[in-house]
Amino acid sequence: MKMVFDELAPRFQRETGNRLAVSLGPSLVLEKRLLDGEAADVAIVTGPGAKELVGRGKIVAGSLVEVARSLIGVAVPNGAPRPDLSSVEGFKRALLAAKSIALSKPVGGGASGAHMAKVFEELGITEAMQAKAKYGAGGAAGLAGLVVLRGEADIGIQQMAELMAVAGIDVVGPLPADIQSATIFTAGVPTNASHPDLARAAIAFLTTPGAKNVIKAKGLEPA
Repeated sequence: MKMVFDELAPRFQRETGNRLAVSLGPSLVLEKRLLDGEAADVAIVTGPGAKELVGRGKIVAGSLVEVARSLIGVAVPNGAPRPDLSSVEGFKRALLAAKSIALSKPVGGGASGAHMAKVFEELGITEAMQAKAKYGAGGAAGLAGLVVLRGEADIGIQQMAELMAVAGIDVVGPLPADIQSATIFTAGVPTNASHPDLARAAIAFLTTPGAKNVIKAKGLEPA
């Protein structure tokens, strides 16, 4: 959601007079911070994470609003041969041929890392991928696309919007449909919010036509 908020946060301030102080991180990290009691006015995490936070009393029941849908994509260095994404077998061959692969950590990283660990297991290539994996640190400074940009990986796998946030690499496209996983990003009002009314207004702003156009332009699908 970084590129989305880079554009929408200033727009929200201009239109409402209220400033958004945005804290970014992998969904699992944000969910843990909220579970540990960190205060926030608005939380945007994965759909399952948001529901768990409601169940744990950390997000107000009834405040959840789906704002965006994200697909996992594949990128390569600028001008490099593009992996075959037309079939699972073609993609598997590309993975096995690559010398190194950049992606999110399977535990404690983003949703794409956990999903790819399952995909590698299903394809029977977990051991081979462990030897090739280059894990980003998470957050804006640890994007898989930056690892690709530095020439440290032949292939980068992460959310499409995260790959598009890195200039100078080629985003090939989304994973083959049979191994794709769509992440629904859901906004809600934490129970410890200091400005719950303004929080609801901010969430409503994310569902306006103008905001949806920005969400789509940044590589996500409006919910």
